[in-house]
Amino acid sequence: MTINRKKYLFTSILLIWGLAAGMVSPVQTSINTQLRYAVRSPFIASLISFTTGTIILALLTLIIDHTMKMDWRIVPQAPKWIWVGGMMGVIFVTSNILLLPVLGSALTVVSVLCGQMTLAMAVDHFGWFGVQQHKLNWPRITGLTLMIIGIVLIQHF
Repeated sequence: MTINRKKYLFTSILLIWGLAAGMVSPVQTSINTQLRYAVRSPFIASLISFTTGTIILALLTLIIDHTMKMDWRIVPQAPKWIWVGGMMGVIFVTSNILLLPVLGSALTVVSVLCGQMTLAMAVDHFGWFGVQQHKLNWPRITGLTLMIIGIVLIQHF
């Protein structure tokens, strides 16, 4: 197998993984929304979601890494922005819980996805956060435009 074929196969596997991970989002949002109704608060539902996720991550870390140790000396040396991912997760999960009852599953997912794609293109274009640059071009702009058209079609039909 040539290197290009190996790279293509590896990329294909990762794309399938990404597709599967994306399929989790509407299920998670639907489950968390039902949890919201059960506990009568979108914030408590989000807290429960993150707590159960934290427990699973702790177990996976122990199973795979065999330790929970971290070198805390990196904290003052690391860029400050690397520590805000969890806060952004709170915005993402809680927003989905609040949006789904109003917009429905499809419109919630596609609007969030379009927002992700919009900022992802900016991150790629400018190489923010240490990401390899991929310049904005007409095919990418066309793809984003088609996503926006998709939102309009989903909203109206």
